[in-house]
Amino acid sequence: MKKVMHSPVVSLEDKWLRLLGIPLVAILGNIIFYQPDNDLQGISQLKAMLMSLLECVSMWELVRLGILRARKLYPLLKQTRPRIIYQIVWFSVAIVLLRVSTLYVYDLVNFWGHSISFRSYWLSVVVAFLFIIPIAAIYEGIYLYRQWWLTYYEAERLKKENLQSQLDSLKAQISPHFLFNSLSTLSSLVSEDPKRAEWFIEELASVYRYLLQNNEQPLTTLENELNFIQAYFHLLQTRFGKGIELEIQVDESYYAYLLPPLTLQLLVENAVKHNAVSASKPLIIRIHTDEVNNLYVLNTIRKKTMPVVSDGTGLRNIREKFRLLRQPEVIVKQTDDCFQVMIPLLKSAAYEFLTH
Repeated sequence: MKKVMHSPVVSLEDKWLRLLGIPLVAILGNIIFYQPDNDLQGISQLKAMLMSLLECVSMWELVRLGILRARKLYPLLKQTRPRIIYQIVWFSVAIVLLRVSTLYVYDLVNFWGHSISFRSYWLSVVVAFLFIIPIAAIYEGIYLYRQWWLTYYEAERLKKENLQSQLDSLKAQISPHFLFNSLSTLSSLVSEDPKRAEWFIEELASVYRYLLQNNEQPLTTLENELNFIQAYFHLLQTRFGKGIELEIQVDESYYAYLLPPLTLQLLVENAVKHNAVSASKPLIIRIHTDEVNNLYVLNTIRKKTMPVVSDGTGLRNIREKFRLLRQPEVIVKQTDDCFQVMIPLLKSAAYEFLTH
């Protein structure tokens, strides 16, 4: 579910523009284009002005409806061209039908006391478009400015969030505690199993190489994350042995999809941090995808005798990143024996947003 406050601006917020614009258009249109003919026909100025006001209200509301529909269908900055084309088509069809039908009714009931000429039909449509074009341009100009500012503001905010996440990942996600445990494990392996110690060093180097290469990037591919998490898991498995298991069932068609780097590592580390690990009751972590571009990270719950206090910072950081990317919400579910996090996988459009 997308956050409403960060979705593209669909409402027009044009109360004052309508209150001032409708009477102004009605008065100017009547005086400039119709008053001379009305005087010759002996039509009351009050009657002409009232009808001009009613016609302007109907025309303005029809224009607003087209603008609203165009924004709902094509809300993004990169969709400006199809949005404008949609509005042009809407205005062309709707206004011609409105003006022709209105004059036809006038002619049918002899409202003005004389028959309506073909010239009057043509003039009515032209006059309508002379006022519609600047009105629509004002609406679109205001909309483009708001969208540009919103995109700029969110991009700047995301940059700050990325800087903070880099610090958080160095302090918490790959914490000094993890490094200390890894070095302790390595120390024991050097004397007991030199070949395995050499393999362990390679995996540890792979983990930190990934950190250096990807931690400053806003997004990385799922394939990179999976390769990294397997190297990270090998380090955990060296430490915990058969007390921890990792099952990955991800369709290769999703390998090119994107997500923030270290997302999987953070979730795996949280699973280890908050659960007991033992060979008799291994901690099982599963990673899989579904048919609608979602990635699931699940782990069994093995409660520790001394629970670890947590403020939820890690999950909050992940959720905030997806919110700033204007993507569906990260969903967390927990039962008595399972903890699950659902992560929406991003397409390349999200990366375009970050780099423009």
